[in-house]
Amino acid sequence: MTHTDVNTDETVKTLNGLISILEDGKLGYTNAAEHVENLAMKADFLDYARERALFIVELQDEINKLGKSTDTSGGGPLGALHRTWIDIKSSFTGGDTKAIINACITGEEAAVEKYKMALEENHLEHSQVYIVSKQLNSIQNTLSQIKMRAN
Repeated sequence: MTHTDVNTDETVKTLNGLISILEDGKLGYTNAAEHVENLAMKADFLDYARERALFIVELQDEINKLGKSTDTSGGGPLGALHRTWIDIKSSFTGGDTKAIINACITGEEAAVEKYKMALEENHLEHSQVYIVSKQLNSIQNTLSQIKMRAN
């Protein structure tokens, strides 16, 4: 796909929406790590938060390659739709491990949906589709791991 200004703007909006979701996830996992007692789970949550930070950098690099600066204002429609992590933060305050795990599952399911929407919108170039698909796959694996903890 050749990029006109409109295409570039749509691509940037899509990538910024995913960055917003990833920021929420990074924050959510950091909060989860602070509120669980289980040390292995705490380490996993911190790993997931670090992974989200790396994903953010990857997407910001793609935006910069388009000659645009990254938007820190909330990420357009995808970001606006996704505030699940922030909405469920109250689950963490009780320190209930099951509630924290369920909150993480809810957050990851929402992220998976937004990633799928981003891919379906068809505003991304091949290299961006590859990165977004790779990140989606990793998020789905994380979701599976967290769901196993819920049982």
